[in-house]
Amino acid sequence: MRNAAARSNLLVPELREVMDIRQASGYLGISPDTLYKYASEGFVPAFKLGNRWRFKRSRLDEWMDRQSELRGGAVDASKKKPVQSAM
Repeated sequence: MRNAAARSNLLVPELREVMDIRQASGYLGISPDTLYKYASEGFVPAFKLGNRWRFKRSRLDEWMDRQSELRGGAVDASKKKPVQSAM
């Protein structure tokens, strides 16, 4: 029974409170390079442990909630890029 539980854990990624850049980028659905840029600019909540960026899942969740409230789910049409035809 113990081996079956261990095998099933291999199929489900471990959810940690503190994530590295690779784990956090997967969680947010963006590339690690983009997340590194956002962390360096202070756009997303992050901290450095040594010389590596770390991200707390709870802080990212709070940040995403605030971002969605600020934006209200609407996109400002004046900031959209115009669509060019393929012809």
